[in-house]
This record gives sequence, C-alpha cells and structure tokens, in this order.
Amino acid sequence: MTDTDPGTAPGTREVPALLADGSTVRLRAACPEDRERVRRLYDGMSTDNLRSRFFMVSRRSGEQAAARLCAPPEAGHRTLVAVQGDRLVGVAEYETGDDPASAEIALAVADQFHHRGIGTLLLEHLVHIARENGITTFTADVLADNHLIHKVLADLGLRVTRQYDGAMVSGVIRLEPDERYLAAVDRRGRTAGTASLQPLLRPRSLAVIGTGTRPGSVGRAVLHNLREAHFHGLLYAVNPHAHAVLRIPAYASVADLPHPPDLAFVAVPAAAVPATVDQCGKAGVRALVVLTSGLDANRAAELTEACRHWGMRMVGPNCLGIANTEDAVRMDATFAVTRPLPGTAGVAVQSGGVGIALLDGLSRLGIGISSFVSLGDKRDVSSNDVLQWWEGDGRTELALLHLESFGNPRAFSRTARRVARRMPVLTVDAGRSTAGRRAAASHTAAAATPTMTRRALFTQAGITATRTLGELLDAAALLHSQPLPAGGRIAVVSNAGGVGVLAADACVDAGLTVPELPSDLRGQLLALLPAGAGAGNPVDTTPAVSVRELSECVDRLARSGSTDAVLVALVPTALTTAVGADLVTAVTSPVPTDRPDVPIVAVLLDQPERVRLLRAEDGQVTPAYGEPQSAARALFHAAERARWLSRPQGDVVEPAGIDSSGAHALVAAFLTREPAGGWLTTRETAQLLGCYGIPHLPQACATTEQETVDAAARLAGPGGAAVLKAQGPGLLHKSEPGAVLLDLRGERQVRSAYRDLTTRLGTGVTEVLVQPMAARGTELLAGVVQDEVFGALVVFGLGGTTSELLADHAARPAPLSDTDVHELLTAPRCAPLLFGYRGSGPVDIAGLEDLLARLSRMADDLPELAEAECDPVIARPDGTTVVDARVRLVPRHARDPYVRRLP
Repeated sequence: MTDTDPGTAPGTREVPALLADGSTVRLRAACPEDRERVRRLYDGMSTDNLRSRFFMVSRRSGEQAAARLCAPPEAGHRTLVAVQGDRLVGVAEYETGDDPASAEIALAVADQFHHRGIGTLLLEHLVHIARENGITTFTADVLADNHLIHKVLADLGLRVTRQYDGAMVSGVIRLEPDERYLAAVDRRGRTAGTASLQPLLRPRSLAVIGTGTRPGSVGRAVLHNLREAHFHGLLYAVNPHAHAVLRIPAYASVADLPHPPDLAFVAVPAAAVPATVDQCGKAGVRALVVLTSGLDANRAAELTEACRHWGMRMVGPNCLGIANTEDAVRMDATFAVTRPLPGTAGVAVQSGGVGIALLDGLSRLGIGISSFVSLGDKRDVSSNDVLQWWEGDGRTELALLHLESFGNPRAFSRTARRVARRMPVLTVDAGRSTAGRRAAASHTAAAATPTMTRRALFTQAGITATRTLGELLDAAALLHSQPLPAGGRIAVVSNAGGVGVLAADACVDAGLTVPELPSDLRGQLLALLPAGAGAGNPVDTTPAVSVRELSECVDRLARSGSTDAVLVALVPTALTTAVGADLVTAVTSPVPTDRPDVPIVAVLLDQPERVRLLRAEDGQVTPAYGEPQSAARALFHAAERARWLSRPQGDVVEPAGIDSSGAHALVAAFLTREPAGGWLTTRETAQLLGCYGIPHLPQACATTEQETVDAAARLAGPGGAAVLKAQGPGLLHKSEPGAVLLDLRGERQVRSAYRDLTTRLGTGVTEVLVQPMAARGTELLAGVVQDEVFGALVVFGLGGTTSELLADHAARPAPLSDTDVHELLTAPRCAPLLFGYRGSGPVDIAGLEDLLARLSRMADDLPELAEAECDPVIARPDGTTVVDARVRLVPRHARDPYVRRLP
C-alpha cells in the first residue's frame, strides 16, 4: 500500500496492485474483448480446479462462463479481471438476485498463479465495488473439500458464517468494514509492499544507465559512489559510447547486459526516460530509481504506465538516489558528497537538498543510517512503503522523514501509528503556512488551517513533528542516545545562575515544567555542593563546583523521583580546575547500574555546534546542545513521545442508532437535484443529522408572517422566548447582516421581528427559521471538513461569534477512536470550561463525546460530505444541543483509502 492518492475506483479503469510475492497485477472491469482470454484461463485449469469452480468437469462450462462474465455490464452484476503483463490470470464476479443487497460471488485463478494472493486481492476490490452499490452481503457455495477457497474466505478478514450440507458449504460474508478486516488488508499490503522493495533495497545486481565518461554527470557520480562503497553484487554501467566507465564494464543498452539486473538507475535526458524504462521492463529489470528531473506531465505518465505494465517498482523521478548500508548490500547509490555511515536511522525525503542536509547532519553526530530513500516526485514508492520496510528490516531503530505532501493520509497514519510503537518516527512539519490555500465558507473549514490539519495527523499517528531541520536533528540526537522521560518535569542544573534561569525559561516555553524540588532533596544537594549554592530548581552549583560534586548532584536528581529529566547547563570558568571539558565529564560519567532511566542532556554555551554527541569511555552517549532552547525542545519531543506511547490506542467509536442507508438516500437525492453539489436546505440538514442521532434544537421553517407567529408560539411555549433566523443563499453567516433576532416574546415581538428581517434583507430571505431560545451554556463548535490533503477532519473548539477571532480549535482525522475523542475535547484552550472552572460544574461531557463520535461516523460514511458545521453547540451540565447546523455536499470523489492499489 502506498500513501499516494488512490485515484479512480476499481472497475472504471486499470488499477495496479501488489501481490504477496511483490509482483504487480492490474485489475479492471471485464469487457467483451476479454472473452477469449477468459476462455483460455479456464482451458488452462486442471480438472480438479475446474471441479472446484463449476462443481463438475466440463470445458463447456468455461466457455459459457466466459460469455457471461464478459458481457456488457448490467445492474447487479460486476466482473473484475486480473492481468499480469499481457496475460489474464484471474477473474471474480458478483451477481445479485431477488435481494439487491445480497450477491453471489465466484472466483477463478490460473493454476500457475495460486498462492500469490490474486484471489484475495480480487475479492477486496469486489467488496469495495459492492459496498459502493449498496450490497451488504456476499454468498458463496463451495465444495467442502475446496480447502483453498475456504482459506481465502477465512483470511479475508470479514465475518463469514457457514452452513454445511453434505459435500457443499454455503457461506454468507458480511461486507461491513471493521478493524479486523482493515487489519487483515493492512497485513497483506505490508507483506506485498515489503516483498516488492527487495530488488530495490537489497538488489543482487544493478546497472547505472546514463554514465558519462567525464566527471560531472549524475550517473557517473552514482557509479563512483557504488564502487567506493564496495557494493556487494554485480555492477554494470550502460553507455553506448564506452567499453568501461570507472573501470566498470559498460554495455550499449540494458538488453546487452549479460544478466537482467534487479535494479536499474536511470540518469538519461528527460526525453529518453520513457523509452529507457520500457527497455528495462522488456529486459526483466525488477526495480528502478529514476534520477532524471524535468519530466513533463506526459512523460511522467508514460513512465508510470511502463512501470505498471512491466511490474517494476520505482523511486522518483527527480530524486537523489538511495542507499542501504547493510554489510550484505553496501549500496551507496546517491550523488551526494557525504557517504552515509552504517547505523540504525532510516531516512526518507522528498527533497534531494533536504536529504543531503540530513545525511551531513547525521554524519556529524556520528549517527549512521540503515537505509536512505530520496522519494523525489513519488510517482510510485512512497513514505508508506519505506516505513513498512523499516518496520521489518531488522536494523532500523529511528525513522526520519521529510514529506511535502500526503496523498492518502489515512493509510499513512495507520502505517506510521503502527511503526511509531516500535521506533521513534520524526518529521519536519513542512508546509505549515496558509500560502496557496483558501478557506471555504464555513467556520469549520476556516478553523481547519494547514498547521492544524498536519498537527492532527502527526498527533494521531505518534509522529514527532519539528519545525526545522535543526530541531529534527536535535530531537534525533536525544532519542538516539537517551531513554525517554517519564513526563515533562525537568531539573535544571547550572554552574552560573543566569544560565540556569535561561535554561528554565526555555523549558517552560517549550511546554515543560521546572518544579520546585522537595525540601529533603534540596537539603541533600546543598550538603554536597560548594558554599553559596542554590537548590530551588534551577540548581545553582556556583562556578566553584568540582567534577565530583557536579556528578553527584546530577546522580541525586536522577534518583530522586522528583524529576523526569536533568538538563545540565555549563559555562567555562577559571575559578577551579574543573573547567570546560572537565565539567562535561560529570555529565558523561558512567551511569551506575541501579540509577533509574532518566535522560540527561547538556547545554554547553561555548560549543560551536548546535548539537553533538558526547561519548564516554564506557560507551555512554550524552547529547550536548549549544543553547538551552534546543535542549528544551528536544526534551519536549521526547516527553511527548513517551506520553503517546503510554496512551491507550483506543477503538473506533461506533455510536448506536445510525441510519446509514437513510443518509445515503438523502445524499443521492440531493446530488441528483444538484449535480454540482451545494448546501443542504435547513430541512435536509435536520434530516441528515437525524440519521446520525445528533441532537438538534427543535425548529420550523416558515415562509409567511402568520406561519412564523404560529411556529414561535408552538416551539417557545407559554411565556417562552423564540429566535428568528433569516434563511437565504447569501446568509451563511447570519450575525454580520443582522439575520438573527433573539429573545422574542409574544406575538407582537415575533411579528415585528419578521417584518424587520424581510424588509431589511429583502429578496435575500427565502424563509425564516424559528427556534425556541436556547438556554445559556458554553458555546462550542463541532464539525467536519474535507481537507484536500488530509481527508475528513473532525474539528472541535470554541464556537459562537468569537469562533474565528479566537481560533481556539483542535482537529483529528476521522474515524475517531475513543482516545481521539477524549484528546479532541481536551486539546482546545477552552477545555477547562468544560470540565469545571473556578467553581462552575462540568458540562455534559458524555454528550459532547457522543456528538463527536456521531460526526466522525458521518464523515466516515459519506465521502460526499465537504463540510458539516454545528455552531453553536450549547453545552450545559444537563445536556448538549446543536443550535444551528449547515452541511455542504459535493459529488463523490473520495475513494476507500484502505483498498490496496498502487498510484
């Protein structure tokens, strides 16, 4: 699975996907032209497989099936075929009967292609198409001794019930997606993806195509680095004008190589790339790294199509190259100057320049890499693929990413969340600004800023997101060398009072705490430190502190249980012999075996480097920073990772009483009436919210003065107050034009208000919404917005007229787990108002959690949902009510992000 946009749904065009062995097939709808190829598929099947498929052995059955399968599509019948190269290797179909919500399925795979996952892949895509067409169950009649298909159905991950009748088994497969099914799809995708990267990252042979004979060419630089790294495998150069390049044999073309290489590097001019890639496919090359830049859209499309046709995985184009430092591989196939050190850090970047900077920075720190991938334009291999590789390569312990785009954030989040449980995953949060983006019309959409959406994805996935490359390396140095802190309590130790204050301020600014130390601990520290020392936190050791005294002070703090990390800020002094590097010895001295795992970091104001790693004789490694801010931010990131690891993973919330079919019918009816999409009417919005059980303040729509008066009397009740809201196409935000009139009591006030609205706003008013006056409470915003990059986001925070002004909102990608719901409630700055603040009681927290869960379900159910805004939501101790809501729909464009496919 990749994190690239999944594109068009299967059944409308060819969709490439990976098999369990890493090879590629293409799935598409069957067409009449496939009839002969389907017939040949059945002709090539053994008698046992024919019997399993048709319950009898007859070649005539294959001809009849081919004619039916390849007939023009009709309602209730779909057929998918799998093609590898030019050969049709599998077919799957469903057909409905009297019940349009249930369909019978059939499956056939060429004998030579069994056990490679073709049948399962076809069924996954068939399930997706069936759901799109309202089918909720599949049925299948299978021979009891057909163990292969029984295993396929069992491994699919969906709920299957079986009924045995002699030699036959009737199965019913429920198509509702759940975590078990998604996990099964994920496992299969992970297996296939990792297998497909073997020829790319562990090649046994490779060729560099486009190696110049003179210095300066990209291909020659890559060939040079491969030779200098002593690549463990066969190495070829391709140059039609030379017999050797850098003393490596050169051949005129890929076809002339003595053996088809596993991997080829393409460094030819842009115009020649498509033809070169096609030659690689014909020669049997299994993977490509396209270094060439400057491909226009047409050439890039040709490049991708050739890779799909020949089943090759590809990195690039427009990339720096790749590297794998394993002893069994030793592949430095980049044109960077710095050769990566072998180690345990995996690095993947989109920008080649960023890749060079990261490789240089890691080398300066002495942190080696396991593998490096410059993704370039990400036409194929993506961050998802690389994360999955690191997860299973047996070497990577730290993952560093630089991503400028996310094609499929849900798939990326799912993969990153799993990998982050095993190793730190760090990224630079590039693209935080609003440049080039435009907020939509609702408050919810305006609240979902690029910074918020990226932060939401990273927070949910457990990714450490830094603001700069320097900060990324700061955090990597700490996570590589120190244990995680148990929390955010920091003890600051300094041999100069002013430096300690700066360090303490930096910790607080970073979101950490610098608590006052317990009195008994302060007494212990003062007893061992020189006269004049202070032990309040920061701990001022005075410039006269010795190495032994400083070391013992750090040790006492680490053992105390009163702090989660110790930051030691040092400046060189001339008062004692313990100056400069001598003081550093106190920080890097061997750690006693009985000391708790508390991270220790140093700040050395006289060091020129931003960060470096200090190594003690026993192998102890301590990060030293040139300024306190860098150390504090690194500690904050480490504390946040520890917090994320300790949080419950949670389960996706499934609220009761959901009418998904009613919601889909309402959406379909609206888009039939409004093909371009738009805002639902007030009545339709209320109906849609009702399908998801979202509580809404009673309301009525009126088009005349008397209807308005009658509705106000009915809804407000005797002595109650009513609210009038003008409705019209230009009145999305009603407060500014005065389209909302509150606290109207009695018939006279209601009539006067109606006349005022219709007079002032004129033809802009199509009807008037009448509601009872809502009881006072905390005004909140809750909603959904489809982000063009991140998919559906659930947004929550302060609502009402101050919503955009104060911008106090948080977001999480849908679907939400129960942990996500809780974090979404507690993330905004206004959260204390909800849980009881300065003597006030808590609001209806359970009601708010239920509202967010229902919005999440609506977002997950309806890809047509562009925006849904509930603002204000009135939260009170006795309940939660949506006062106003609006919903915008667009024609369906989103696709199931979990269906396995390549871009």
